[in-house]
Amino acid sequence: MLSLKEIKEKLEHATGSETWFTELESDTRVGAQKLISSWKRKQQKLLLEKQAHEEKILFDRNFCANEHDLVAGVDEAGRGPLAGPVVTAAVILNTQAEELIGLNDSKQLSRAKRNELANIIKNNAISYFIHFQSVEIIDELNIYEATKQSMTESVLHLHKRPSVVLVDAMKLPIDIETHSIIKGDAQSLAIAAASILAKTARDEYMDQLHEKFPLYLFNKHAGYGTKEHVEMIKQYGPTEHHRKTFEPIKSILKMR
Repeated sequence: MLSLKEIKEKLEHATGSETWFTELESDTRVGAQKLISSWKRKQQKLLLEKQAHEEKILFDRNFCANEHDLVAGVDEAGRGPLAGPVVTAAVILNTQAEELIGLNDSKQLSRAKRNELANIIKNNAISYFIHFQSVEIIDELNIYEATKQSMTESVLHLHKRPSVVLVDAMKLPIDIETHSIIKGDAQSLAIAAASILAKTARDEYMDQLHEKFPLYLFNKHAGYGTKEHVEMIKQYGPTEHHRKTFEPIKSILKMR
């Protein structure tokens, strides 16, 4: 009889079709049954992730006229914070991207998982570009227009011209067929990939900003308007990286 340690090791590489697997299912030991149940839950999760992955690919391909069309996904990170840039990304993925099974909306994943996926996305991308829109432009234009301009730059800087562009809830002024997709990062693989690239790039930027302005803890809240962040702005004043047209910064500046 296999030890529980041996069973655990075998299940790590099992498909469920092995002859020993049938025998294992009749193992009455509680520990063995727990290992089998855990393996089955993992397999079910992987199956659902694969199905969701295939659905996202199909969603993207439905916008194509032929099999050679290239789909670019576009998304942003950082529209809501009080500080830091808004970051946008455009990405064209290879049609075969099995390594990206499990790719989802960046907000649904841990930071470690996002960083892992960002590297896979870059390795699987036909082309990608990440654009940082400055606080100065955000204050000058407004956040909506600044984001739209940044997304446009991301698409135009792709070294391969896409046949169609899928954007998360935004219309872009470009001469390429473009579709605005509500909750696009939950439906489109390309948009979900762009979401990951934008989010990881912005997080890295805010970590670097924390090194220059440690009092504001940008590495903790990424510039969002948490109670702690607002108190720091009131106490120390806004930095050059804070959005002066955003509340409550606008009102804080009037009071100083």
